[in-house]
Amino acid sequence: MRLKRAFRVWQRNFTVYTKLYKSSIALNFVEPVLYLAALGLGLGAFVKEINGVPYINFIAPGIIASSAMFAATYECTYGTYVRMTYQKTFDAILATPVNIDDLVAGELMWGATKSMLYGTIIMIVISIFGLVDSPLIMLAIPVLFISGLIFAEISMIFAAIVPGIDSFNYFYTLFMTPMFLFSGIFFPLNTLPPVISKIAFFTPLYHLVNICRAFASGLLSLAVWDIVWIFVVVVILAPYPFRLMRRRIIK
Repeated sequence: MRLKRAFRVWQRNFTVYTKLYKSSIALNFVEPVLYLAALGLGLGAFVKEINGVPYINFIAPGIIASSAMFAATYECTYGTYVRMTYQKTFDAILATPVNIDDLVAGELMWGATKSMLYGTIIMIVISIFGLVDSPLIMLAIPVLFISGLIFAEISMIFAAIVPGIDSFNYFYTLFMTPMFLFSGIFFPLNTLPPVISKIAFFTPLYHLVNICRAFASGLLSLAVWDIVWIFVVVVILAPYPFRLMRRRIIK
């Protein structure tokens, strides 16, 4: 794999995005803002504080994390599958000197970039509205990229093995939605049975929520082990999108 060729794939996706960004913003930006408004202001009128923090301030860092997750996931499930199967974009790219590993690396980098982009946009919005207690939240931006790689890897693994585009319903219903609901965004997991917390520990969103919340409060030390977890898992998962996509494309 050559980084320069992978960057060309990233560049191609970025160029297309600049033409279609309005519809992408509607999907990845408006929805988390609505969650923040509906739950933070609506439910927040009844749930005054959690752990001494106003409810809307409690969920705001988690919305950063979920926005980053869904941006990478949508891009590397439906986006990747459509480019591979329907638009035949992958066939056109592979007719150039770019090989499969370059292509997959470019897709992963683009998914991580969108994760960082949309997470940062939400971060700026909640900061403008005074929902974070520390400017150190900006230090979470590179973590959004690294965690975005994890979400992109998981999504491309699934894109490589699904028999058809309708099968993504299983991925979102059985994996993404439970992870979104039980990641600590909306309530502390210690209120649930211990088995839920143990399962959540193995999901990347749980750790990203912890990181964003720690950075938003200025308590960086609380996020050390979560950051280590993120870096370790991105390395562990790295070979599988390449291996499975190569098998899918060659077949």
